[in-house]
Amino acid sequence: MAFTINVNGQTHSVDVDDDTPLLWVLRDVLGMTGTKFGCGMALCGACTVHLDGQAIRSCVTPIDSIGQSQVTTIEAIGATDAGAAIQKAWLDREVPQCGYCQSGQIMSATALLASNSHPTDTDINDAMSGNICRCGTYARIREAIKQAAAS
Repeated sequence: MAFTINVNGQTHSVDVDDDTPLLWVLRDVLGMTGTKFGCGMALCGACTVHLDGQAIRSCVTPIDSIGQSQVTTIEAIGATDAGAAIQKAWLDREVPQCGYCQSGQIMSATALLASNSHPTDTDINDAMSGNICRCGTYARIREAIKQAAAS
């Protein structure tokens, strides 16, 4: 089935089954491999993208639910004010260790800052609770979010 979706400000036509997860459309059809596959059950956050500015798990979001919504991936998040601040803070604080979860972490953190420019620790906990980092860089993630919020 043919679908037209807007990803990172560009319109794409894709021919996939209507229940194909957005993750696989991004990675396999459009070649945008920054969004990662982790668990396939929306539990780890590695596949996080934005749908109209809201952080969602692309591994469980079927393509037929996208409609006219705007999808933003890690490839374009630095073009937003919050995304640029988060990416700079991530580098300054040397957040990544293995780096596999980081695109999802950055997408969740950016959605948080875009909606709440001065998050509390509780706000950060709530926004980031669905993102798992096996390397345990949570303290550096929190520091980076606070740095980005202060900038």
